[in-house]
Amino acid sequence: MRAEEVQQILGVSKSYAYKVIKEINSELRRQGFRTIAGRVSKQYFFEKVNYKPQAERSSENGGL
Repeated sequence: MRAEEVQQILGVSKSYAYKVIKEINSELRRQGFRTIAGRVSKQYFFEKVNYKPQAERSSENGGL
């Protein structure tokens, strides 16, 4: 996931999106994972910001 997606999901500036990615990647590196600058794992990002993609939310609400 790139900064543009993070920016859109969180509704923040691009520079702040990069800051969020940097923080998440720091956590992942401390846990022993390899990271790529400017990108973040979607799964871990969604977990950290407690976000569910639209498709998952609609299935939980019975498609409403």
